[in-house]
Amino acid sequence: MIEQLGQVMLYVDNQEQAKTFWTEKMGFVVISDEDNGMRMITIAPTEEAQTSIVLHDKQLIGKMQPELNLKAPSLLFYSSQLDELYEKVKGLNVTVGEMVSMPLGKVFNFADDEGNYFAIVEK
Repeated sequence: MIEQLGQVMLYVDNQEQAKTFWTEKMGFVVISDEDNGMRMITIAPTEEAQTSIVLHDKQLIGKMQPELNLKAPSLLFYSSQLDELYEKVKGLNVTVGEMVSMPLGKVFNFADDEGNYFAIVEK
């Protein structure tokens, strides 16, 4: 039985740039940064978060497993302070979409430095 989402694997062209984006612009923390022949950077919104993102080298993974779809996954984050977060992200030189009202609540999207899009919904 699947009980929760534990990690999301994000395949990026530049791991260091992705790490910088998530930590310096979005406020995530580095949980681990390991290189055992394959560098894996694990980041999360907080050290206590139950779900994390693992930044993988897209080219290396493509060579190891060419059948994988290496396009960015669709991620949905929750925020109880969406309006404040929206204004903060807009001021960080980040590509940000309009705030829209959806059946699930207010939501906006943003893109990282490689053009991968993510969404944040008020919850």
